Amino acid sequence: MAGHAPEIGIMPLPNAKVAIISSSWHLDICNDLIAGAQRAFEQAQVKSVEVQYVPGSFELPLAAQYAFEAGFDAVVAVGLVLKGETPHFDYVCQGVTQGVIDVSLKYGKPIGYGVLMCNDLDQAIARCGRAHSKEDKGFDSAVAALELLRLKSR
Repeated sequence: MAGHAPEIGIMPLPNAKVAIISSSWHLDICNDLIAGAQRAFEQAQVKSVEVQYVPGSFELPLAAQYAFEAGFDAVVAVGLVLKGETPHFDYVCQGVTQGVIDVSLKYGKPIGYGVLMCNDLDQAIARCGRAHSKEDKGFDSAVAALELLRLKSR
């Protein structure tokens, strides 16, 4: 672990319209990440939350762009990319990360980044928010998006 996530208070944002966009690969892990994001949005009293699925993590940035074009205020992107034996892992991770940054900056809207990039399934389980996980990256990424929405609304 690189450290413990900072404690950030969740402010109510009942009028926010948010999308949780998930990769369809590794749905067991992605469903845990989605559940974490949903818990954060419930705590923020967000009334409009839509879950969408895309084929893989590489498609997350374009789906986020579509969500912003459809009027969503924020997106949480979740997925899992597992390291394999080829450079595919590196290209997908780099493409997803840069794509999310580009879309967020282009639209001036937050994307909570909940894409896990792990060497193995055990690392993903430790971060996906299950009962015995050390971290809950779905929750954390939603909190990050909420905090940026709060900053924008000041």
